[in-house]
Amino acid sequence: MRNTLVFVLAGGEGRRLMPLTRDRAKPAVPFGGIYRLIDFTLSNCINSGARRIAVLTQYKSQSLKRHLLMGWSIFHPELGEFLYDIPPQKRLSNDWYQGTADAVYQNIYAIKMCRPQKILVLAGDHVYKMNYRKMRRFHDGNNADATIGAIEVPVERATGLGIMAVDSDWRVADFLEKPSSPPAIHGDPKHALASMGIYMFNTQALCDMVEWGHAHGEGQDFGRDIIPRAIREYRVYAFNFIDENKKEAKYWRDVGTIDAYWEAGMDLVAVDPLFNLYDRDWPIRTYQGQYPPVKTVFDEHDPQDRLGISVDSLVSGGCIISGGRVQRSILSPNVRVESHSDVSESILMEGVTIGKRCKIRRAIIDKFSQIPDDTTIGCDPEEDRRRFTVSEGGIVVIPRMTNVARTRPLRSAKPLPQAARRPSA
Repeated sequence: MRNTLVFVLAGGEGRRLMPLTRDRAKPAVPFGGIYRLIDFTLSNCINSGARRIAVLTQYKSQSLKRHLLMGWSIFHPELGEFLYDIPPQKRLSNDWYQGTADAVYQNIYAIKMCRPQKILVLAGDHVYKMNYRKMRRFHDGNNADATIGAIEVPVERATGLGIMAVDSDWRVADFLEKPSSPPAIHGDPKHALASMGIYMFNTQALCDMVEWGHAHGEGQDFGRDIIPRAIREYRVYAFNFIDENKKEAKYWRDVGTIDAYWEAGMDLVAVDPLFNLYDRDWPIRTYQGQYPPVKTVFDEHDPQDRLGISVDSLVSGGCIISGGRVQRSILSPNVRVESHSDVSESILMEGVTIGKRCKIRRAIIDKFSQIPDDTTIGCDPEEDRRRFTVSEGGIVVIPRMTNVARTRPLRSAKPLPQAARRPSA
């Protein structure tokens, strides 16, 4: 993998994840307590031996750039390793990045400077474990010009994905971007073969594809423009996803909606989680802040049984559960849950404070928000929709730095505890 250049596409606005993407790019959205979405793709790179990485940024990228600087400065330039972000620079046109393929086209100069044998193009906002080295072996073994990561998905969930048809050797015969009637896999009418948004190219083939596409006005997106033409003129193969998650079912999630994001979070809190964060053979890296240990508070003399407890939950450093109950939830660093409050099936991001006697159900509460005493969220759908964003699946979302007592975002936050004072989106 030393002669492979990786492009991580990390400029997405993520409109369907609003308001979580109101202040940050989608790959910078926190996930699993201590991680950002981009950490999973970057960890796959490190674990696969790919250490020449360019992150293509665009939309509200400041918190993402800060995270890369603080958590991913682990590369040694003298050994030919690097990870750096490349915002749009208008080198070849007066446009910002217009799509996935256009983002690569606008950075052809970086390809020519590095002179890699292969280009690996990845999305920065998917949750999965994959050894790209195995994909490289498959690519080389088939003398392919391009190889697409592929996974079987239920037909009813395939309308929002790129869908492929392959022959017996896994050479791609057809590619349909987000078809209204996805074709099923031959011999398996319940599943379709979907693109994972993972592409490996021979360098010259990729340059030829995106340059032709740009010259003919058809080069903005890989799935919509580049791949359908490429299967007619190049050797394009599909690589059947080999999951490093070590579970019975393959795990790959595009957390592009609030409901998908919440469901992926809940995948982590089961007794036997669908996605394993604890595999030392495939570590997930991130920025680790200097936080004190988790603290729970129990008062045996409290007549109302003040009990600080967490059950089937992920609780990050610096959290204080001060006489409250947390069940099947994810708490990011420096969250505080006060006495007699009950939090279940919820995701609380960094610095969130839950007041006394609150009841929080199926909610996502973004960073540094303040929930006052005696607040109920997630129990009255009509009232929730009046005050907050509520997803199709009924998940209540409270934006970053919201004081629920005021029901509007705070523009100037109160001073934070010392451990939480680093600016972060």
